Formats: sequence, structure tokens, C-alpha cells
Amino acid sequence: MSSSLEPAPVHDPDADDLVCAATGDERAFSRLVDRHLPMVYRLAWRTLGVEADAEDVAQETFLRAHRQLPRWRSGQARFSTWLYRVALNLCQDHLRRRRDWVPIDTMELVDHDAAPERALERMDVSRRVADAIAALPVRQREALLLCHFEGQSNAEAARVLEVSVDALESLLARARQNLRAVLGHE
Repeated sequence: MSSSLEPAPVHDPDADDLVCAATGDERAFSRLVDRHLPMVYRLAWRTLGVEADAEDVAQETFLRAHRQLPRWRSGQARFSTWLYRVALNLCQDHLRRRRDWVPIDTMELVDHDAAPERALERMDVSRRVADAIAALPVRQREALLLCHFEGQSNAEAARVLEVSVDALESLLARARQNLRAVLGHE
């Protein structure tokens, strides 16, 4: 009988491939990479804003995953949750080494069919939003990236950031409040 304080085991859709990859099955590991590389790269690119750095982070994330596989303990967290955490940690390391911040390039907002003035205005808004996101405190920015741009649920993002759901919601609320203060009507 388990205590009500113990977390329920986490169902991981990657469990079968993790078991096979841990025993040396490179095809199973390739499936994990194929499945998760787009989200790891996207998160790194949005965090770092530099394609080469995002590629380095993605590669290092999967190198670490490959080394970790023999010690992987299923049921504690989803593999994807762990990958997000590793990728965010590596991004923070890159940012600390760079000592500067490259603004996040948000989704392209340019309407190619609109008048040139309108397209320039939208690009300017996009730049201001990206700059405002980049200026957020790290934890608020991470929460916003995971929930808003990566589509993670609050519960999943909280696990990635290793905080409670309440703490994550507080981070999101403060991030939105800070963005509203900077961007006003935008």
C-alpha cells in the first residue's frame, strides 16, 4: 500500500524505447531522438536565439541522454520532461558563458500580403515582444517558453522546472504582468 504523499508513478510513452535503448539498441535510441529532437532544438533556439548554439545544446542533450540510459529509472518522470530540464540547464550554461542575451525570435508575424508599412509595423511589434520576453527573469521566461511556445501543460512544465504547479502559475502570472507593464497595449 502506498502512502498518499508518494507521487503516483508517471506513465511514459517512451518507456519501451528507453528499455531497449538502455540495453544498447541503437534503433530504439534513434526513435527517441527522432521523436524529441524537434522540441529540444526549438526550445534551445527560442532560448538562445542562435542556430549554432541551439544545435550544440540539442546534440549535448542527447549525448547526455545516451550516457544516462543505463541508469534511467522509469516511473519517476517522463523522458521528455527530463530532456526539457537538461536542455534548459545547457541553455543557461551557454547564456552564462556568453554573458549577453540574444533576443528570442518569436514566430514570424509578417503578413506578406499586407502593405509594406503594415509588414514593417508587425516586424517592429514582434521585435519589441521578443525583447520584452528576453528581459524577463530566467525562471519566468522558462515558464512562459514551456507553456506558451512549447504547449506544455502547467503540470508538465512544473515538473520540468522542478517547482509546484502553484509556483509555476505564479511565475506565469508574474511574466504576463511584466510583459503587460513593458508592452502595454501590444
